[in-house]
Amino acid sequence: MSRALALLLLFASLAAQAHKPSDSYLHLNIDGARVTGQWDIALRDLEQAIGLDSNGDGEITWGELRARQADIAAYALARLRIEGDAKNCPLVVTGHEVDRHSDGAYEVLRFAADCAGAPAAIEIGYKLFFDFDAQHKGLLNLEYQGRVQSLVFTAEQPKQRFELGELTAMRQFLSYGHDGVWHIWIGYDHILFLLSLLLPAVLMRERRRWLPLARFGDAFWDVFKIVTAFTVAHSITLSLAALGVISLPSRLVESAIAASVLLAALNNLWPLVGGRRWVVAFAFGLIHGFGFASVLTELGLPRDALVLALVGFNLGVEAGQLAVVAAFLPLAYYLRASWFYRRMVLFGGSVAIVAVAMVWLLERSLNLKLISA
Repeated sequence: MSRALALLLLFASLAAQAHKPSDSYLHLNIDGARVTGQWDIALRDLEQAIGLDSNGDGEITWGELRARQADIAAYALARLRIEGDAKNCPLVVTGHEVDRHSDGAYEVLRFAADCAGAPAAIEIGYKLFFDFDAQHKGLLNLEYQGRVQSLVFTAEQPKQRFELGELTAMRQFLSYGHDGVWHIWIGYDHILFLLSLLLPAVLMRERRRWLPLARFGDAFWDVFKIVTAFTVAHSITLSLAALGVISLPSRLVESAIAASVLLAALNNLWPLVGGRRWVVAFAFGLIHGFGFASVLTELGLPRDALVLALVGFNLGVEAGQLAVVAAFLPLAYYLRASWFYRRMVLFGGSVAIVAVAMVWLLERSLNLKLISA
């Protein structure tokens, strides 16, 4: 029982991070010696770093934000360094705005820099929020002569160097593929939905009992159908949403994703859908595709390579997804006949996922914050 409780607490701790961890979005355009930039930084992160809510009422007003614009600019730009050919390019603020992303309001900081000359190489140093949030990520889009390179700054990798002449279409493709892999690994709701469907794949339901499958091939085929259905479904809606054909409110999408995790886990506790879990994977995979599309849209689709970036990102998502499956299936099959797997992994894990998904659903549908990060 204590192990089940520990597992529940482990999964519940992920609920504090909801769909996405702390991110900022940095867009740079290089035109000769001139660098122009836009930096979208979450107000909730700035509140934690420097304090914006002056009257402590829990709301950040436009007046409070405007009063701290100089402090915001000084704080942020002190944590960003751009060098052209190893020479500093001084940053100057050119404007402030406010915008909304799928997870809330963001300060939009516009700036510019003049390098000593048109650089052949650019090095960017990024240190925003790493001093108090090691999980923070900086998502960069660098545009040069119509080519866009995207990557992620982390506490472990706060510097990136670009040889501008090497920003090719293939590098764009690989860059968006990397973003796709990264997103599936930090998209806890996507992973928990997939795991909820995979947990019973090494078992069969007979006379209201879970029994181990006799052959690995049966488990593999079940997993293959689930993963294929999920892939096909989210690829459809990811493409349609990213290309602007269909658009749904982010709050609706995120709430539906949380509901899909909840229902998939509940089905393990009170099975209603047995051997057709691939149907569930396809139906809810359509919703998850809209969630993937919101991330890809915020990363920015390059105008001259929409299809290339879309395919690269989607293949990255699949690679990350297959890595999860490859790690899970052999171990689950090995443990399938044990009491530990049936009671602790399948039952205890599903209970934990239900708890996390319920928190996500309440937070997203009612715009609440039930667990502090």
